[in-house]
Amino acid sequence: MRAGAGLVTIASPREALAVNAAASLAVMVRPVDGARELAEFLRDARRNVVVLGPGGGVGPDMRGLVLAALAGDRAVVLDADALTSFAEQPQALFAAVKSRPGVTLMTPHEGEFSRVFRSVSAQATSKLERARSAAAAAGAIILLKGPDTVVAEPDGRAAIADNAPPALATAGSGDVLAGLAAGLLAQGMAGFEAAAAAVWLHGEAGNEVGPGLIAEDLPEAMPRVYRRLLEKLR
Repeated sequence: MRAGAGLVTIASPREALAVNAAASLAVMVRPVDGARELAEFLRDARRNVVVLGPGGGVGPDMRGLVLAALAGDRAVVLDADALTSFAEQPQALFAAVKSRPGVTLMTPHEGEFSRVFRSVSAQATSKLERARSAAAAAGAIILLKGPDTVVAEPDGRAAIADNAPPALATAGSGDVLAGLAAGLLAQGMAGFEAAAAAVWLHGEAGNEVGPGLIAEDLPEAMPRVYRRLLEKLR
């Protein structure tokens, strides 16, 4: 929401519905169990971006959710468990991505990247080359996180951001980054530009908070980042 999505809904398993509703007062929560219910939930065209992975669990259930989300032209952001769940069958994920018209953004850190893109990790040398090779292999935009984060498209276009402070290396920080990208995509920003802008905004929010930050601080820092940007445009 801090990235401008406007309206966000958590598709929650029924057993966690009360917990998610109590913890997310500004966000709607709806019961969704399994791939079939997610597919039905996503029939509403207003739900034009899906984020899957953070805290979702690793295994066949997550794979089913990912494939259900990819079956459409909405933008899909895959992070964390959504990527690791395909570690043993990455080609199934790549085939689903390449068969769709919509934007697919994958946001792995180095560990997730090495699990899903083993052949790329074994062959490519630089981080930039690895991100570009992975984007071509998967047919997706790759956002390879780290102290310097690389965003790469399948056609080879790439950008590198190096404004992230060390304090961003904390649990949940990457989940916020996935949300920032989704919020920009929800407003119609093109995939590569949304990913690159999200990385830069994420780094600036980290610098705004400074040492001692936790992931929950980052969304609260966004209005100050935006204010600085708008002042430069005047």
